[in-house]
Amino acid sequence: MKKLAVIAAALLMFGCAMNETKMEAKSVDYPTLAKQADAAIKKAKSVGGEWRDSRKYLKKAAKAAKAGKMEKAKKLAEKAKFEGEMGYKQAISQKDAGPWLF
Repeated sequence: MKKLAVIAAALLMFGCAMNETKMEAKSVDYPTLAKQADAAIKKAKSVGGEWRDSRKYLKKAAKAAKAGKMEKAKKLAEKAKFEGEMGYKQAISQKDAGPWLF
């Protein structure tokens, strides 16, 4: 039962964070969003929390922007920024984690 509550809380937090990021992205232009994403990824990397696909999304966003597909570029940069922020939060929250003792 406890595991279910933890999973539900994590999903709720994930949903709220994603919704918050989407609202920010609509009012920000692509270059600013790309800089924010890059900074978030670097911050996550500094604590060992960079997620696997963060840089890939940022590179795809740059390609889309170069091709003139700004909405797609913003969406991908938003995703990269989200992963950077969540990677940082995850690394900080789990820095003292150890093995489970049964």
